[in-house]
Amino acid sequence: MDSRRIFFQKLAGPFIAIPLLSRKELPLFNDKNKVVYQGPVLRVAIMGLGSYGTRVAEAMQSCTKAKLVGIISGTPSKITAWQSKYNIPEKNCYNYENFDAIKDNPDIDAVYIITPNALHKNQAIRVAKAGKHVISEKPMALNAHEGQEMIDACKKANVKLLVGYRMHFEAKTLEVIRMRQAGELGKIVFFQGLCGFKIGDPTQWRLNKQLAGGGSIMDIGIYAINGARYMVGEDPVWVTAQETKTDTIKFKEGVDETIQFQFGFPSGAIASCLSSYGMNGLDRFYLNGNKGFAELLPSTGYGPIKGKTNKGELTQAHVTHQTVQMEEFSAIILEGKKPIVPVDGEEALKDLKIIDAIYASVKNNKKVNLYL
Repeated sequence: MDSRRIFFQKLAGPFIAIPLLSRKELPLFNDKNKVVYQGPVLRVAIMGLGSYGTRVAEAMQSCTKAKLVGIISGTPSKITAWQSKYNIPEKNCYNYENFDAIKDNPDIDAVYIITPNALHKNQAIRVAKAGKHVISEKPMALNAHEGQEMIDACKKANVKLLVGYRMHFEAKTLEVIRMRQAGELGKIVFFQGLCGFKIGDPTQWRLNKQLAGGGSIMDIGIYAINGARYMVGEDPVWVTAQETKTDTIKFKEGVDETIQFQFGFPSGAIASCLSSYGMNGLDRFYLNGNKGFAELLPSTGYGPIKGKTNKGELTQAHVTHQTVQMEEFSAIILEGKKPIVPVDGEEALKDLKIIDAIYASVKNNKKVNLYL
């Protein structure tokens, strides 16, 4: 990995960068408010140049520890447009057929896979075999079996496997976690996670079981699944789930519209969650302890996240989630940093095991025990 110097001209830059730098790499300020970062930079290729890939690319323009250097797409016109916009050299541009050649490209360190869920496994394994670190959007795969294959492939290739859990770095979320860990909320007894919106275009890949692996659970519901775990601070030991479907034309067999699910935790805490493609305005986390509470509303949107606890409003500053995530991913991969909440393949595998159990509970109308 080669080091670079990246200069921020605007005054806001220093305050974004400082919390993400280790003590040895604190920036130096000169009279013109420039920030000089001297340290390793993660050079990233984005695979999948859709709406979220675009969001990540834009956010990375503010990064100091991560840089967009390559693109992988099946659409030639997108490659041309991104080359021009982000100054991507031709040698760092690939399509889905030839991207295995990144193994011979020393200018790319990691590939961020932002494609439909069903493509993640094979693409991640190919990236790992090419000797590059893998970053996958969530859910990591269609099921736990596929997720384990990804983990095994990355271990065999001796590369990192990270998953796009951007909320694990969000400031207000981390403050609630800190409060819970410090005992300020007391014994946790209940969590509620509401995640949903009314989905539009019925022809999109998210409503195609072969590409998405399901419906709302595989897209928005995973936030409540993962959120329940990091908010309560435990992994659940059982799950029950019920499905409601009001539109069998849009939501075909195997594509869930709305699922309610409940968790039980080892401590006795319980969770009640809702995942839906049929209701707007669902973006709330609520955590209750015997000494206090915490609410995030909205809880997982692109921000700003808002929240309050029994002690008052949460006031941590908003920074673009994807910018912080990519800075932190760089520190994890290049510096061995340990995040407060894990973002690796093993973390994602637990969510996939829970998703498998939710679908099994819906199908059999029974409580399913979890062994995470």
